[in-house]
Order: sequence, then structure tokens, then C-alpha cells
Amino acid sequence: MTPPPLPLREELRGIEPYGAPQLDVPVLLNVNENPYPPSAGVVADIERAVAEAARDLNRYPDREFVALRSDLAAYLGHGVRPEQVWAANGSNEVMLHLLQAFGGPGRLALSFAPTYSMYPEYARDTHTAWEVGHREQDFTLDLEHAVALVRSRRPHVVLLPSPNNPTGTALPPEAIVALCRELDEGVLVVDEAYAEFRRAGTPSALELLPTHPNLVVTRTMSKAFALAGARVGYLAASPEICDALRVVRLPYHLSAVTQAVARAALRHADELLGAVDRLRDERDETVTWLRAQGFEVADSDANFVLFGTFADRHATWQALVDRGVLIRETGPDGWLRVSIGTPAEMAAFREALTTVTTLPDTEGIPS
Repeated sequence: MTPPPLPLREELRGIEPYGAPQLDVPVLLNVNENPYPPSAGVVADIERAVAEAARDLNRYPDREFVALRSDLAAYLGHGVRPEQVWAANGSNEVMLHLLQAFGGPGRLALSFAPTYSMYPEYARDTHTAWEVGHREQDFTLDLEHAVALVRSRRPHVVLLPSPNNPTGTALPPEAIVALCRELDEGVLVVDEAYAEFRRAGTPSALELLPTHPNLVVTRTMSKAFALAGARVGYLAASPEICDALRVVRLPYHLSAVTQAVARAALRHADELLGAVDRLRDERDETVTWLRAQGFEVADSDANFVLFGTFADRHATWQALVDRGVLIRETGPDGWLRVSIGTPAEMAAFREALTTVTTLPDTEGIPS
């Protein structure tokens, strides 16, 4: 007997769930993780913090996570106060909270492509209309075009990563200021998931928070803090925006264990961020090497590099996987993205790519 169909929402029928490939290969350079795990000392402190939290696991956690908000505010600096901080299970949940609070039926969220592939899914899941403008050929934002689109469409939420994923492109402060001014009845979310990796002289949107109450700056501990497995994301914004998110969050959404792990990691911020300089150097060397091989390469302020172009990027991606190197097939057609790993991992990537691009069938040769 055939079971009756599930009452699934029509717009979800046939949709594949989000997810980068998880393959068992020696070199994993596809999801922008920090390749350097926490040291034994950091792990020991996390263990102590979790053991302490475990003694009270029969009780619900602090649903306002006051201590964690204070620690995150201290880390961010720029005069950010604890009441201006919000955290959740990864910046993905932070973004979902924002769309739940400020999006919804009859409302519009907007971004500029290419951009993070999860944004339209946040919009879909909150019944928020979704629209994209487009970036320039070099993936920078055409400010005149962006302001004109915001002016004509009047979105309730604008989502702009800086550095942009998947291109690595950072936003200039004047773009953030102009869009905040144009959004008199909306919020501008600057997604700084990769902010710690930006090049010297590239400012953070945090500097603009005091003068722009409709600005939200999101961050994560997954990348620079090497804490992807802990799932901790957060934002800085006005207290009024944070209070709005308290309305839509699920009860006790941050577990006591998650809070303990995050606070322990923040106690070791200097050590955990110590690998950032190495990764920046490795990124810049990768950009230089790829350009020397004849590839187009986007300027990057993140811990990844977008490069191309390929007549058949999937064939190139598969050829690299066959040689034990997993990168990401994402972004504009013809481009691939490689996360920055250890020197040994990047050497393996260069060797594999060199082999692929010299194959007789020329599938991997940049077009």
C-alpha cells in the first residue's frame, strides 16, 4: 500500500538540502575551516569548562547568556556593549533570527550576486521575498547601482557579506554608510564571518555601529577561532535589534555546554587567532601562484580564494578529488573556490592542480 503524500510545503518539494560534499579524501579544502586545531592547553581548558557546566545540566542554561555576551563584547571592542550582542548556534541561526524578526510574508530581502548561497534559503524558510542585484566583473559592489536598487525596491533586509563569500571581496565603508542611509525602514546586515582574515587597512563595519542604528554586523567563531564544531555565531547591533531577536529565538537556544565552550575559547583568543597571520600569508601566496599559472583570481580578504575560469569546472573539481584534494564547486559558472590550509595541504593542492591542467584532454586548463 502506498502511503499518503506528506503535507510538505509546495515550495520545498524536490528541493535538495544544503550541504557541501563530505568526502573521505586526504586534503579537505572546501568549507573554509581553519586547518589548525586548538592546542592541548586550549582543549584542556574547554574540558574543564564543559565539566563545570555538566554539573548543572539538570537545569536550563542562562537563556540570556549574559556572561557570553559580555565576553564577546570585550573581544569585539569598538565600544560594543553586552546588550548590543546576540549569539546563536552558528551565524546561520543568527541570520535566520534576523529574517524571522525583520522579514516574513509581504517583506523583501535583497543581496548582490554572487553571494552566500544560504541567503535565499533563509528567505525561503521565513516566507520572505528574495531578490538579487549584481556585482561588477571584479566582484566589487557598484555603489550607484546598489543604492538605486535599494531605493526602487525598498527592501526590509539587505544582506551583504564582507569579505564576500564566495569571492573574498570586502566592502568599502562608504558603501555601508550609503546603504544604511538609504534604508530608512530596513536593516543592513554586514556578514563578517571572515573579518579576522582581512588584509591590513581593511576596516570593519563595527566602526560604523555608533552612527547607524539600522546596521547589523555578524561574526562567527567557526573560522578564525578554529571552532567550527562548536557552532557559535554572533552579531553586534543596537540593543533594540537584539531585543527584537529575543522575541523569535527558541527557548534556551544556546546550551550550557555551547556557552561554556565559547567562553573558554575566548579566554584563549590570542592563541587561537595566532594562525590567522599564517593563513593570510598562505592565501596571498596562493593568489600569486594561481595568477602565475594563468588563472583569473579574485582579490581575497578571506581564508579562501576564488579562481577560474574553466570550460568544465565540474570535470576539474572531480579530477582534483580523484587526486585526493577536495575544493568547492561554487560561485559563478566556470569558477572554483579553494580554502586555505596548511603549507602541506596547499602544496598538495598545487601539485594536483598542476597535474590536472596538463592533462591531454585539457579539461582543467583555464579557459
